Amino acid sequence: MSSNDICDRDRGPRIELGTALTKNDDVLVIGLIAADTDADETEPTLLVTDDLFDDETADALTAALRAVGATGKAGQVVSVPAPAGLPVRLVTAVGLGSAADAEDAENLRQAAGNAVRTLDGAGPVTSTLGAADLSAAAEGFYLGAYLFDDFRSGKSRSDRRPPSEVTLLVPQKTKQAKSELEHALVVADAVALARDFVNTPPSHLYPGEFADRAKRVGSAAGLDVQILDEQALADGGYGGILGVGQGSSRPPRLVRLTYAPSGAAKKVALVGKGVTFDTGGISIKPAAGMEQMTSDMGGAAAVIATVVAAAKLGLNVAVTATVPMAENMPSGTAQRPGDVLTQYGGTTVEVLNTDAEGRLILADAIVRACEDEPDYLIDTATLTGAQMVALGTRTPGVLGTDEFRDRVARLSQEVGEHGWPMPMPAELRADLNSRVADLANVTNHRWGGMLSAAMFLKEFVADDIDWAHVDVAGPAFNAGGAYGYTGKGGTGVPVRTLVAVLEDIASAG
Repeated sequence: MSSNDICDRDRGPRIELGTALTKNDDVLVIGLIAADTDADETEPTLLVTDDLFDDETADALTAALRAVGATGKAGQVVSVPAPAGLPVRLVTAVGLGSAADAEDAENLRQAAGNAVRTLDGAGPVTSTLGAADLSAAAEGFYLGAYLFDDFRSGKSRSDRRPPSEVTLLVPQKTKQAKSELEHALVVADAVALARDFVNTPPSHLYPGEFADRAKRVGSAAGLDVQILDEQALADGGYGGILGVGQGSSRPPRLVRLTYAPSGAAKKVALVGKGVTFDTGGISIKPAAGMEQMTSDMGGAAAVIATVVAAAKLGLNVAVTATVPMAENMPSGTAQRPGDVLTQYGGTTVEVLNTDAEGRLILADAIVRACEDEPDYLIDTATLTGAQMVALGTRTPGVLGTDEFRDRVARLSQEVGEHGWPMPMPAELRADLNSRVADLANVTNHRWGGMLSAAMFLKEFVADDIDWAHVDVAGPAFNAGGAYGYTGKGGTGVPVRTLVAVLEDIASAG
């Protein structure tokens, strides 16, 4: 895939609004609400729009769904031939769970994703799910249909593709509905852009190429883009980025993308870890699973996609993404355990473990971001295996200044990315003291690794800035099977969280 394709490729289906089925539709996707046994219900309820079909057609569809065991259980997807009264070939019913579950945006988002993932090879799809929650349905269909097969040849590329057209049925195509759909598609496409970055293999996405692609998508969105190459990094004293990148034949970069609308009352700094591949350096990782370290730039992917989305949405908040990019490789020029480097801004760090490299490049970027005097700073990174030990593979850890940390976590939960607030116990700070430098990059024990990593970063955050650190070591990459609107590989987490926080800040003034 060329550097141009990251901007030009179609990342999801065309999604539009409609008010009725048409003869061009191939599949109708409806929701199915499980029977409430407490209310003596025996049949699941069809979630359809008013006047979609008559009672006879509804009865025929209900009977067909009953015959194939459809219950409305959350996640269940069943398809039946369409009754004679419908101008489609197939009806696909996706389980929503209880009536209360059917009102939950994330459940609807997952349901739309579950449905569209079963429809490879289908023609135009029309769905009633948008009548329950238009934004959630649009995001679910768009992301559930996401496909990344750019590196497959005809030998393995399937001819059966996800649907390229989806119509969401609404009572009327109001201005509000159109605006809601447009917003959802911008956010979903930002998530998909982050997925594209993460899914591109490290053979094709190394620091220089990553910087070029970031510049392309940033410039296309009207952002101001600045790239510092290895010489500019050396001249500027970016010791953390240079230290991590010095073992690779492909030198590091620092990219800054700025969205600055006139009259914005607040300024937000975003920082994302961009390690395009992480071997662990001299402190090399085990071979098993190392291929997943192609995702170690998931934080960088997220902040680039987020600032692009902010510009497309026209948010009334100034945003600058500061993105350090490096490849962590073992070689004769790599940094060694025991080396001391000088971070941007002058703090010295003893590198006890070269596999704790993300915090070193983030520290440089955080100090640079703070020089812009932002009101808020959010950094995000696939930072610690300890995040997965503590919270599993789908729940980001959120740390930082108490009030802002809780705000970010709350918004993350509201948009379905499940961020969870975590503490930074004061007693862990002493364990980052170094024998020879200002700081060590790791503690001398394995306890609370996610927390101590955040405490390391805190040393580089200016005192008067509201700060949140989002650790997405597990959530940024799905190593298991597809579920809901999430396929295998890059997930795009935490793009939706970051966009929601920017919107919240913009609305608060």
